[in-house]
Amino acid sequence: MGEVIFRLAEKQDAPRLVEVIYDAYVTIRDLNLHWPAAHANLGLVEENIADNECFVLEVDHRVAATVTLTRADNPMTALSGLPFLKWFAVDPAYQGKGYGANLLGWVEENIIRDRLGAPAVTLATAEKHPWLLPMYERRGYERIHAFDPGNGDGTMHLLRKIVDRGLYERFSRQRIGQAASG
Repeated sequence: MGEVIFRLAEKQDAPRLVEVIYDAYVTIRDLNLHWPAAHANLGLVEENIADNECFVLEVDHRVAATVTLTRADNPMTALSGLPFLKWFAVDPAYQGKGYGANLLGWVEENIIRDRLGAPAVTLATAEKHPWLLPMYERRGYERIHAFDPGNGDGTMHLLRKIVDRGLYERFSRQRIGQAASG
């Protein structure tokens, strides 16, 4: 492994991120899933960087992987009450080397748990994708909600990973209490 750096993406990273995301999302396009990232262009990537927290993992000063933490007004965040990750991608030249797992782990621990103080994090994926669900489940994510967006993608799954068990138990009790009183 070369020199690895975790950081927020900047506008000047957008052209490289378009390459990484496009190349990583080939299976998504082959499955005809309607995910914005699968067809992201420079403008959409720049908008993602400006509107969200887009993290990158660099290897020897080259972006190898990326994942985005959405803003609080995301519908998935509203549903779960938890931070939501999207646009996870690893350049195919760097796949199978642990870089994607390292980036997700870094974001889960340093950003979600330590900086935000959130008990868990969520993401969503399609049931018909051949390897994403098992990959996320191996990383400790569990299915918490299935839905059909009605766009031809079929069943989508919202997954959750608990990053702080004690905090999650308090969070769950509070959500149950709010539901009972609301």
